[in-house]
Parts: sequence; structure tokens; C-alpha cells
Amino acid sequence: MIDLTIYEDRLEHTVQRARERQIIIPTFKQMRHPELIPDAIKRQLADVGLWDLNPLNLFRITWKNQPVEHGGGFGGVNYLELPPALTGVPARIFFLVGKWFPTGSHKVGAAFGCLAPRLVTGQFDPTTQKAVWPSTGNYCRGGAYDSHLLACESIAILPEGMSQERFDWLAKVAGETIKTTGSESNVKEIFDKCWELRRSGQDLMIFNQFDELGNYLWHHEVTAPAIETVFDQIAGPNDRFRGVVLTTGSAGTIASGDYLKRRFPHSKTVASEALQCPTLLNNGFGAHRIEGIGDKHVPWIHNVKTTDMVVAIDDAASMALIRLFNEPAGAEYLVQQGVPSDVVSQLSLLGISGAANLLSAIKFAKYYELTENDVVATVATDSMEMYRSRLEEMQEAEGPFGPVEAAVAHQRYLLGEGTDNLLELSYRERQRIHNLKYYTWVEQQGKSYEEIQAQWYDDSYWTSIPPLVDEIDRLIDAFNARVGLL
Repeated sequence: MIDLTIYEDRLEHTVQRARERQIIIPTFKQMRHPELIPDAIKRQLADVGLWDLNPLNLFRITWKNQPVEHGGGFGGVNYLELPPALTGVPARIFFLVGKWFPTGSHKVGAAFGCLAPRLVTGQFDPTTQKAVWPSTGNYCRGGAYDSHLLACESIAILPEGMSQERFDWLAKVAGETIKTTGSESNVKEIFDKCWELRRSGQDLMIFNQFDELGNYLWHHEVTAPAIETVFDQIAGPNDRFRGVVLTTGSAGTIASGDYLKRRFPHSKTVASEALQCPTLLNNGFGAHRIEGIGDKHVPWIHNVKTTDMVVAIDDAASMALIRLFNEPAGAEYLVQQGVPSDVVSQLSLLGISGAANLLSAIKFAKYYELTENDVVATVATDSMEMYRSRLEEMQEAEGPFGPVEAAVAHQRYLLGEGTDNLLELSYRERQRIHNLKYYTWVEQQGKSYEEIQAQWYDDSYWTSIPPLVDEIDRLIDAFNARVGLL
């Protein structure tokens, strides 16, 4: 669970470091409601770029940033709704947009949810320890960024097969970058590297996104209310919120489903993965190209008991869609098919996993025969900013993308998406997936048998996490008061 024990001696070191580096830490409440951010900080942000390595950008860890690259303020939640002409289903599908976070991905928030409680309790001492961020992509970028802003040394760990843009950026921000064997689905190799670092004798703390409940908490308390806000904004009097559909990755974002079920008791939570590595669907394994989603295991922080459906997406479909959405011939074709040009111009807001989320939402809508009064939410974790090299690789390998290729991609992968490779979960199916945690987390990673049982049989295991946010915010306020910059 999230430990809030205070270590006063190390906490004093952190307070001194924050005072020297002019660091103020935002609360979860301010991330959810940025209108609560002090006016003095808002004024200073007017001269700060969205990706700048400036501690003030901690206050931009929110879904409500003004969508500009420099000097923006705060407004409504950044989202994009896609029309039936594109999706082929009458249901209303909308995305929260991650591009307008620092680093271009909401994972900077998940990393904050893991690091901040350790700083304000003194459990992590930035003057002596290094923060280690194991990831399949965006989380280690977010962790390295947060570490830099919070004056911590960092080590980023990610598979060598990830996009070159990630490594180029990390070289400027992370203290050290470690490349592990494989690609998105090679998570165990990342875990093995963590064990090697633990045994190295270095003074470090590992923030593993797959088992850090701060990741779950941040999405429950910040992402889920953002989804709720968008629904309340766009829903008509007869519209119904039907569910949230997400590629699981670390299973942090899917924590939003637990929050949304309390507001919308009949809504569904859908977990999506790559068909080439169908771990949840079929206890399967393999490699795939949907960057950023980890596989071959069930994350410790995934509350499987509240997951209603598992969907698997062919990675070829996601790769075809990023060409459709980002090649000139694709844009021209979609406009000809009746997709509004202002929507087409924003499709680059979806990265590869965003395309997979769209396909998963379409499957969900078709399976439940959703209508124009049904609303489905999902997330664009990042944008094409991190994948331009993938487009270049496909252009070289597959040749030009013209009108015929655009028509095939739209007709086959969007309008032609079916309800195959999908499983509506029964109680026993959920239990089967939960039990897969045992082999990774109890046998390999040192979790206890008692805790894995509590995750399944004791509902208070999960319901006790969200209330901790108030105590964490109180600790953040106390920390900022000791630093004395407000």
C-alpha cells in the first residue's frame, strides 16, 4: 500500500533542497482544479515553455492546460471527440488528450503520483538517492522529467526497441538511460535490470509503474474526474456514459474506471492489449508494435475484479491508422468521406496506443450495439510527436501511402472493425486473469501471498487507496510551508 510514514531527518534534507532550488510542489487537488493554483505561480508560467525544465511546470501536470507550447494558462479539459464518419459507429467516442502535458504525455502525472508522497514524507532523499524509472516508454520519460524538476538524480530504464525520439529526449534529461533487451512486451527484462541495480549497492529507490499504487491513485483522482468533466460538458439530456476503454500498459489509467463506476454504476471498464501478445485474453505471449503498453504479465496495480471486458487489437491495424491519420493522402481521403477537416487536422494527437484505444472503443461499441446516445471515453496517452521515426520507417519499408492505401486502412481497420478477439468477463474469467499476477509478483518480485489474496477477496484493499489523497495533499501543504516560498 502507499506508505506515508515520515522520516524527519531525510525530510529536512528535502526541504533544504527545495528551498535552494525554488521548488513548490502542487497538490493533487490543484492538478484536478488548477484554478486553485496561486495567482503568482500562474503569472510566472506565462514566460515558461510547456516542456521547459522549470520547477514551475510541476503545476502543469493537469488535463486542463491551455493547448499551447509556451506560456499557456489553464482552461477546460483537453479532449477530442471523433465522429461516426471516421469511426463507423453511432456511439460518441471521445479522447482525453495527453499531448498538452509537459513531455507530451500524461505519464508525467503518474510518475508524480509515485514520487511526490516519498519526497514529502522523507522516504526518498534527493540529496543522496537516485530515482529509478523502469518503463516501456513514456513513464520513464515522465519520471526523469519530474525528477529533474524536483532536483533528484534519475535513471531511466526502457527497452532498446522503443522509438528513437524517446532516447534522444532522455539523453538531455535523465541522469542515466539503460536500454534493456527487446521491445514493448519485454517487461521482465526491465524487472531483471531493477534487481541488478538493487544488488549493486547504489543508494537508489525504484519507482516501478507496474506495482506503484501512486500510479493508480493519480489516475483515480485526476484522470477519472477529467473524463467525468468532459461527459458532463458534452452529454445531452438522453445521453448515457457507457464506459472507459484503455490499453492497459501499467494499468494505472484504467484505475479511472473504479471512480467512474461510482458515478455511473452501469458503466463498463474495458482493458485492451495487443493481439500479438494476448496475455489477458488468452494467457498468451509475444512481441508487438503498440509502443508503451507492457505485456506478458498482469500489473500489480490492475484491479481486475472491476474489469468487464478484454479486447485484443492487431498491431498492424494501429500502425496502418497512424499512416492514415498523418499522411497527406490519408487526410485528403478522410475529408472526402465526410470527416470534418478540423477533426482530421487533430488526428496527430493520437499516438500508436491512441490508435489502439480507438479500435478498442469501436469493438466495445459494436459488441454492445451502442447508439448515438451512448458515450465512450478513452485516452490519447501521447501524440505522434514521439513516433515520426516510425512513419519514416514505414514509408521506407512499405512505400508511398496514397488514396488506395488510405481507403483500405479506413475501410478495413475502422469501418470494418469487428467483435472478434474480445471477451466479456465472467467472475471466473476475472479471477483467472487476477491469478496470473502470482507468477510475476509473488514468485519473481517478492510480493506476499496474503496481499495478492487481499486484492481479490478484500474490497477495502482498493477502496482504501483514494482517501489517502487528502492526507498526501496535507503533507504537500506542510512541506511547502516548511520550504517557505509561498
